[in-house]
This record gives sequence, structure tokens and C-alpha cells, in this order.
Amino acid sequence: MPISKLYIDQHVIQLPQVEVIRSRLEVPYIIVQGRQDVLKSLESEIDPIEKAKKVLFLTQNKGAFVKPCPGTSKYLCCGYQILNIGTYCTMECTYCILQAYLHPPLLQFFVNYDDLLNELDSLFSRNRITRIGTGEFTDSVIWEAWTDMSRRLVSKFSKQSRAVLELKTKTVDIDGFKHLHHNRKTIIAWSLNTDRIIQNEEQRTASLSERLHAAKQCESWGYPLGFHFDPLIIYDGCEIDYKQTIKELFSLISPNNIAWISLGALRFMPPLKPIVEKRFPKSKIMYGEFVLGLDGKMRYFKPIRIALYRKMVSWIKEYAPHVCLYFCMEDDDVWKKSMGLIPSDHGGLPKMLDERAIRVCGVNPKSELK
Repeated sequence: MPISKLYIDQHVIQLPQVEVIRSRLEVPYIIVQGRQDVLKSLESEIDPIEKAKKVLFLTQNKGAFVKPCPGTSKYLCCGYQILNIGTYCTMECTYCILQAYLHPPLLQFFVNYDDLLNELDSLFSRNRITRIGTGEFTDSVIWEAWTDMSRRLVSKFSKQSRAVLELKTKTVDIDGFKHLHHNRKTIIAWSLNTDRIIQNEEQRTASLSERLHAAKQCESWGYPLGFHFDPLIIYDGCEIDYKQTIKELFSLISPNNIAWISLGALRFMPPLKPIVEKRFPKSKIMYGEFVLGLDGKMRYFKPIRIALYRKMVSWIKEYAPHVCLYFCMEDDDVWKKSMGLIPSDHGGLPKMLDERAIRVCGVNPKSELK
């Protein structure tokens, strides 16, 4: 979706990236005192959540750029670190948690690059492995048309060996990655789902075929890859469709170049349901067999999740017996019954993924900084 209006925080108007983005967008812009001015302009809209996807706010991040993933002690977290470059998204997924998590959602991008890069220098100075990504509060790649953020990050990470960057997307805007020196310290990752879910529940995103062919292209450029079947959504015939999706994945991609694949069933905060019902009346995904989980989110009844997980694991292992598979926010019981192992028996989930980063990306916490 094209941006129709640009708002610029008065405190960043002199930063060089503001002019770069403004010249690429070529849309009317307004200088404002802060975020509240932008939110006020959206209040009168019939659907402010949808309208916010057409409005971009350039501002600064006044806090930390890097924060731990907000997991919960009730479920196993992977120890991921979030690099917060901006918030919200231009695509329209019915199940998107940001519709309820952000109050209200606002498409904003942080232009104080120097602060971000300095924080990364501090992160790289630590003698430990860090897995970090930009896709928690936004899609990692939607910004490519307007900014050079991802390209700066790829270059930054290529010059060190203690951290790996993951850029997760549902788009195919990958041309900017072609000639970059990445040193295999950037993983390009795609969220995957069945054709039916993509067509009905992931509007304005790339098709499954487009995503997989983009992944194949990035693989040819030497990038490690990641794939995330999250959220898995249960519907009549979903097992046949997910099995076909996995077949298509491995018909194009070599298992040896996959850093990891995650699995996670649909889960959502209760306040999201009325928002989805109002904005997407044709969607039926909120009406499955859900129970309130230990983290306060609605989840499929555990036996139902386990049944699908078992099959997903077996189908993936048929093509890639040694690939690193993990569950996003599940407990030991689900791990044991679905995959036959408990991460704590192998040093914990963070260690399992760190070891994969060492093997696939060449990460080394003891390396010398350049």
C-alpha cells in the first residue's frame, strides 16, 4: 500500500535520513511536535487501524533499540533479542497482534541511526552469541522502498562474528540485498503458510510461491535462510495444505542452508477477537477450539496443537532430517509429545539455536572485533 502522507517529528527534521526518505516518498509532509499529533489526525477515521497503514511518522527512538523478546516463564523462550527499528506494517494480516498490542497502531520509523549503530557496537563487544531480529513489531523488509536500514544493518553485522541478524518478512523486496557483503551474518527469513491462509488472511503480502522463489534467490547470493510456520491455523483440510507447503519449500531450498525453522500455533490476546470480527467479518479463524493459556493468550486446545505439530515435524524431517526445528512459546510437555525431546536436556533452547548459528552462520563469541 502506498504511503499517502508523511509526518516528521520536529526533533529529527535535521537528520540526514529524513531527507532521504522524504525524497523517495514524494508525498505531502507535515512537521509535528510529536506522536500525539499524528494519532489525533487518525481519531476521526472510520478505521484508524487501516488508515494508519497509509501514514508514516518519522521520529526518534528515545529508549534502547535492543531489548529481549517479551517471552513468559510459563513457556520456553528462544532467548531472541529484538532490534526495534520501527512499528506496525503496511500489510493486512487478519490475525496481526499489533492491532491490539499497540494503542493505537502507528506506522513509525526511527531515524536516529547513529544511536542505533552505537548500541550495536556495545552489543558486539560482549563475549557471547546474540541472535537478533527486527521483525517483532514490524515486517523487517517493508522499509526497503523508502530507507536503507536493512542494507546498513547487513553491512554492520558482516564486520563482526559475535552476533547474527535475522530479517523476517512476508514480502519479496530483496533486490537491495543482492550485492551486499553479508559474511553469512544475516539470515533472510520468511513467514510461511498455506495458499489458503495467505489468500484469505494475509492480504497485501507476497504469495507462497513468490516468497519461496525469493528465498531461493537469496540462497544463491549466499545468505542463510530461516522459515517460520507461525501462526499455524487449523481448518478443514489444513493438514493436506501444510504438507503441500512443506513439499514446495524443499523442492526449491536446500536443507543445508536453513538456519532454523520455527513452528507456532495461532495465539492471541482476548482483546484481538472483537477487532478481527469488526475489521474482517469474513474471517473465521477466531472461532477455533481455543482455551486461555498460561500467558493470558487464547490458544488451541493442547491436544489439537500437539496433533498438528507432530505431523509438521514428521513432514519436515522427511526432507530435512537434521534441520533445526523449534517451537515458539510452548512448554516441555508439547516439546516431548511433538518432537520427542525437551530442550533442557540439550542445554536449553537458546543454546540449541546458538549452536545452529555457529554451524550455519560462523558465529564465534570469542572472535576478535574488527
